[in-house]
Amino acid sequence: MESEQLYHRGYSRNSYNSIASASSDEELLDGAGVVMDFHTTEDDNLLDGDASSPGSHYAMSNGGGAPSSSTHLLDFLEEPIPGVGTYDDFHTIDWVREKCKDRERHRKINSKKKESAWEFTKSLYDAWSGWLVVTLTGLASGALAGLIDIAADWMNDLKEGVCLSAMWFNHEQCCWTSNETTFAERDKCPQWKSWAELILGQAEVSRRGMYIYWALSFAFLAVCLVKVFAPYACGSGIPEIKTILSGFIIRGYLGKWTLMIKTVTLVLAVASGLSLGKEGPLVHVACCCGNIFSYLFPKYSKNEAKKREVLSAASAAGVSVAFGAPIGGVLFSLEEVSYYFPLKTLWRSFFAALVAAFVLRSINPFGNSRLVLFYVEYHTPWYLFELIPFILLGVFGGLWGAFFIRANIAWCRRRKSTRFGKYPVLEVILVAAITAVVAFPNPYTRQNTSELIKELFTDCGPLESSQLCQYRSQMNGSKAFTDNPNRPAGPGVYAAMWQLCLALIFKIIMTIFTFGLKVPSGLFIPSMAIGAIAGRIVGIAVEQLAYYHHDWFLFKEWCEVGADCITPGLYAMVGAAACLGGVTRMTVSLVVIVFELTGGLEYIVPLMAAVMTSKWVGDAFGREGIYEAHIRLNGYPFLDAKEEFTHTTLAREVMRPRRCDPPLAVLTQDDLSVEDLQGVINETSYNGFPVIVSKESQRLVGFALRRDITIAIENARRKQEGIMLNSRVYFTQHAPTLPADSPRPLKLRSILDMSPFTVTDHTPMEIVVDIFRKLGLRQCLVTHNGRLLGIITKKDILRHMAQMANQDPESIMFN
Repeated sequence: MESEQLYHRGYSRNSYNSIASASSDEELLDGAGVVMDFHTTEDDNLLDGDASSPGSHYAMSNGGGAPSSSTHLLDFLEEPIPGVGTYDDFHTIDWVREKCKDRERHRKINSKKKESAWEFTKSLYDAWSGWLVVTLTGLASGALAGLIDIAADWMNDLKEGVCLSAMWFNHEQCCWTSNETTFAERDKCPQWKSWAELILGQAEVSRRGMYIYWALSFAFLAVCLVKVFAPYACGSGIPEIKTILSGFIIRGYLGKWTLMIKTVTLVLAVASGLSLGKEGPLVHVACCCGNIFSYLFPKYSKNEAKKREVLSAASAAGVSVAFGAPIGGVLFSLEEVSYYFPLKTLWRSFFAALVAAFVLRSINPFGNSRLVLFYVEYHTPWYLFELIPFILLGVFGGLWGAFFIRANIAWCRRRKSTRFGKYPVLEVILVAAITAVVAFPNPYTRQNTSELIKELFTDCGPLESSQLCQYRSQMNGSKAFTDNPNRPAGPGVYAAMWQLCLALIFKIIMTIFTFGLKVPSGLFIPSMAIGAIAGRIVGIAVEQLAYYHHDWFLFKEWCEVGADCITPGLYAMVGAAACLGGVTRMTVSLVVIVFELTGGLEYIVPLMAAVMTSKWVGDAFGREGIYEAHIRLNGYPFLDAKEEFTHTTLAREVMRPRRCDPPLAVLTQDDLSVEDLQGVINETSYNGFPVIVSKESQRLVGFALRRDITIAIENARRKQEGIMLNSRVYFTQHAPTLPADSPRPLKLRSILDMSPFTVTDHTPMEIVVDIFRKLGLRQCLVTHNGRLLGIITKKDILRHMAQMANQDPESIMFN
C-alpha cells in the first residue's frame, strides 16, 4: 500500500441502525464558497487504508444473535436485506446498479398491474410520478424566486430609506400613488424618506453612514445564519450541484435547512451590496426543492440515479426563473451541470422550466410583466462592420474570464491555507465594509447590480433620465432628451463614462474577493455587469465616432446623417454575454439565455460571435471554467466529460496493487468464516473486495461492498439463529458440504455483484477513462487471461490524470 494515505476510511458506528442512517449537514465546505471535511470518509477508497487507522474497526458482537421468529417463516437468505444498496456520505453511487434496480422495479410493477384495479392504479401513479415531482419543483422554484426578487428589491431600497405610508413598499412602489411627484423628479415623493432625513438631517455624511450601517448589518446577519444553521448554504452551489449530478453523495447539501437558510441569506447578501448575484444560487434553491419533493415518491427516494434526473430538471427550472429563460434553462442543464441526461429528462426539464416561469410571471415581482428586471427590446438593425467591436468585446470577455479564474482560485487557495480562512465572519464583514465605503460615491456602484445592468442595456429615449442619455440637442445646443439617434454626447455622458470606468475597475477587483465568501454568492450578475459596463463604454465610443466621422468609408454606406446607426445598449448586452461566457465557458445555453432576455432574433449572430470568441480566448489560457476550477480546488471526485485524455498509458500502469504494494485484499467464495470475514474488515479500510474462487486460481466471481457485507452480517445476527464466529460464509448458489456439527452457514450471494466491470491489463487508459465517464463506474477490476490482477477506482484515474498533467496527485485529492 502507499505509505502516505490521503485519509483513512472506516466506520465508527456500532450498529446497523447507525450505518443506515443519513448524515447531517454539519460539515463545512470550502470551494465555491464551501469548507468540506473529507477526513473521515472517502468516495472510492477501495484500496487505500491502514489497519491501524482510527475508526476503521467495527464493533461486532461475538457469537450468535438472539432467536428471531422470522427465521422459521422465511429463510433470511431469500429476503431483501434492509440497507443493502444504500450509500454513505461523501461516496459515489453505482450508476449501473441503480439502473438495474430501477429496471427490476419497473418489471415488477408491469407484471402486477393486470392483477387488480389497485395494482393498475399504482402503476399509473408510478408512471406519472416523474411529471408530478417536476411540477411541484417548478411551482416551488417559481414561488421562491418571486419571493426572493421582491424581498431583495425591498431590502436594497431599505438601505436608502423607508416608505412612511407603507413600510413594505420599495422606493418605486412608494411613489406610484403620489400626486406630488413630477416627471423630472419621479424618484422623489413625500411618502419616501431617507434615513438621513428621518434621523440625522440632510448631511451627506449621514446618508453614507446609514448606507454602510445597513450593508454591514445585512452581511453580518447573512454570514452568521449560514455559519450557525446551514454551512452548505454558502457559495453559488453550482460546482457542488455538478458533482452531485455526477453521482457524488453530499448529505444535507440539498436538505430543508439548506433551502430555508439559503433563501433568507440570499436576500440579505444581495441587499448588502456585495459584488454577487442571486441567479446562480437560485439553481441551488431549485435543486433543494427537487430533492425534497423526490422523497414523496418511492421511485425517486429509493434510487439515487433516478433522483438525479429530478435534480437535472430542477436546475433547468432554477435558470428559468433566474433569467426568465425556460429554453435557456434546459440547455444550461444539458450543457453545464448534468452528467446523465436521457431524453425523458429533457422533456421533464422543459416542463419544469415552463411551470417555474409561469409561476414567476404570475407573481410579477418587478411590476413590468416580465420575468427579469433588465428585459429590453431593440429595434435597430446591426451592421456588418459592428462585428469588429463585437469580436473585440469577445476578446475582452475571454481575457477577463481567464484572469478572474486564476485570481479567484489563487485567493481561495490562499484562504484555505492561511489563518484568514478560519474567520469567515470577519472576512465577510471586511469585504462588505470595503465594498460599501468605496461604492457609495459612485452611483453606478451604489445601485443594485441588476438595476445597473438594466440601465446599461436600455437604449436612450425621450423618457430616460439617466446620465448616459444626456445628449446635446442639435437645435439649441442645450441638454435635452431627443429621439434623434445621431447626436453628440453631452457633459452628462462624458461624466458617466468616467464613472463607468471607475465602476469597471471596482467590480473587477471586488468580484475576485467576493466569490467564495461564506454567504450565498452567484457569479452570473457580477460577470454580466462587468461586460455590460465595458460594452456600454465601447458602444458610446463607436456611436460618437460614427457621428463625428460619418464620412469615413466604414460609416459612409450605412450611417448617414440622421440615420439610426449605433445602439450602445446592444453593445452592453453583447459585452455581458462575452464576459459571462469567458468565466463559465458556456456557449449555446448562454446565447439562448441572452436571446430570451432581449426577445430579438436578429441579434443572435453578434451574440454567437462574441461568445465563441470569448471561449476561444479563454481556452487559450486554460480549458476549465470557474465551476470546474472550484471542483478541482475542492478535490471533488468529478470526471469532466469535456476534458480529453490523450495519453498512451495502459490499465496495468494505473491499477493497484503495484509492485511495491501488499497483495490485493480478496475474499474467497466458500471457505471463509464469519471470524475471517470480520478480521478482513477490521484490518483494512477498503470499501469493497473482489470475490474469487480460490487463492490458487484467482478466478473472479464477483465484487462485494464493505458496507453491504457489514449490514448483512449485522442483520443475520439479529434475524437468524445459530450464526457463530466460526459459521461458514459462502457466496455461491449452494452451500458447501460441511460436517454435521458445524454451525449454521451464512449465505451472502444476494449482496454479490456477479457482473463487475472488468478490463484486461493491456486496455488503453483512454478507453478506461471513457468507460468511467459514460457508465459512471466506481471501480473496475483488471484481469489477465481471466485471472484477477488488480483494481482501478475513480480516485486512481483522477490521480493518474493529475500526474499526467504534471501536478502533484496527492495535493489535489479531497482537500
